[in-house]
Amino acid sequence: MANPRTFKDDLAYKNERFLDGSAARSIRILSEYLEPLDRFRRERVRDTIVFFGSARIEETGPMSRYYAEARELAREITLWCDSLPSNARRFVVTTGGGPGIMEAANRGAHDAGGKTIGLNIGLPFEQMPNAFITPGLSFEFHYFFMRKFWFAYLAKALVVFPGGYGTLDELTELLTLTQTRKLEKKIVIVLYGSDFWKEILNFDAMVRHGVISPEDLKLFDMADTPQQALDLLKDGLTKYYLKPDGEPPLPTIVDTPDITHSRIG
Repeated sequence: MANPRTFKDDLAYKNERFLDGSAARSIRILSEYLEPLDRFRRERVRDTIVFFGSARIEETGPMSRYYAEARELAREITLWCDSLPSNARRFVVTTGGGPGIMEAANRGAHDAGGKTIGLNIGLPFEQMPNAFITPGLSFEFHYFFMRKFWFAYLAKALVVFPGGYGTLDELTELLTLTQTRKLEKKIVIVLYGSDFWKEILNFDAMVRHGVISPEDLKLFDMADTPQQALDLLKDGLTKYYLKPDGEPPLPTIVDTPDITHSRIG
């Protein structure tokens, strides 16, 4: 007579070999949606202002002015956001969580005593989270598309500093989602550093060649100083998301991120 079984199989959701395998890829993708969502709910983060820009721009160096100005802008917009009468955290400064412009923006929000988010990505050369992200609001993603989803999902404004392939990818994706109305909400987009952007992207030539329409140039503004960018952000966010007196629209108490008019796809 065979011996009875003397062991129990692992529960599927505790089976690390299964969870790390190809059969569970959809579970891992879903986890990169549900786990951040749970944390944003607990931290009462309603929406964000996303800062994009190069990880290679340092505090000292040939383009260091952009580091200093990203830090100053993030500080000023955080002070303004934290002054809004709301039970939820509005327009939280968010970056890709790494060095360069990302560090500068997280640092500026930290200087102002505000919450600040880092959406990091696991890379072969190990982009480590910078030291200025609020504890509990530092995320690491495996899937680029889930990281991009969270950039777009909560963003009410986007500030794009000079950057390379990654910055261009993030900028053009958000412009495309806005142009094609896959983002039903209005997003305020500011390109920072007009000399850089006019050299890198010839938007007027795109209109002239007929690959975008003249109306598409209204999807963004350009700024060259922290004050110019601050004014554009405050004006746009007030126009689309706040009452004229600066109060957030009712209800002010939220238990979930504000996903109204944020549809993607």
